Amino acid sequence: MALWVIVGASRGIGLEMARQLAARGEEVVATARRPSEALAATGAEVVEGVDVSSEEGVQPLATALAGRRVDALVCNAGILKGDTLATLDFDDALAHYNVNALGPLRVVRALLENLGAGSRVGIVTSRVGSLADNASGGNYAYRMSKAAANMAAKNLSIELAGRGIAVAALHPGYVRTDMTQGRGNITADVAARGLIMRMEALNMDNTGTFWHAEGYELPW
Repeated sequence: MALWVIVGASRGIGLEMARQLAARGEEVVATARRPSEALAATGAEVVEGVDVSSEEGVQPLATALAGRRVDALVCNAGILKGDTLATLDFDDALAHYNVNALGPLRVVRALLENLGAGSRVGIVTSRVGSLADNASGGNYAYRMSKAAANMAAKNLSIELAGRGIAVAALHPGYVRTDMTQGRGNITADVAARGLIMRMEALNMDNTGTFWHAEGYELPW
């Protein structure tokens, strides 16, 4: 039985990942900043009070996992607030960067001793962070934070390769969740199923790559 850790699982995609993995009998540790009845109902082990915006905020997870090997780590916590150049709030932009780009690094560093040869790390980013794929502009804070998250995933894949830890950036699709205010073309359960499949396909041969949940590689 593999131990999966889902960071940011109180709702949406993370919640569905925790639900699906627990339902098939995996050992699942899922985090939330605040209690979530839906998450508790999945049967996953829930660690509350985890906030990736600070080193102190990820400590409860590190404490809960002390001495336990993590086979699959999914960094899913994130924020999204739409903007244009005219409406961009620079404090909001810094908050996006802090959570979406630095958050995964805080989690990986805090859990580094839990990861070993054969472990897999997935950072849920977005294709809107792709420079080559940007044809519509806008969403400065979110796009720039996700581009930085993509770089974090690539950097980690290089640094952790010697330890046999595979890392990928993962795009879930345009998902109907609270974060997207119900807009999107797929549901969270479909996105979660795809992300789980991408995590299971991740290995040292394809580490350092950027994948759509549907199964095809995305451009940086």
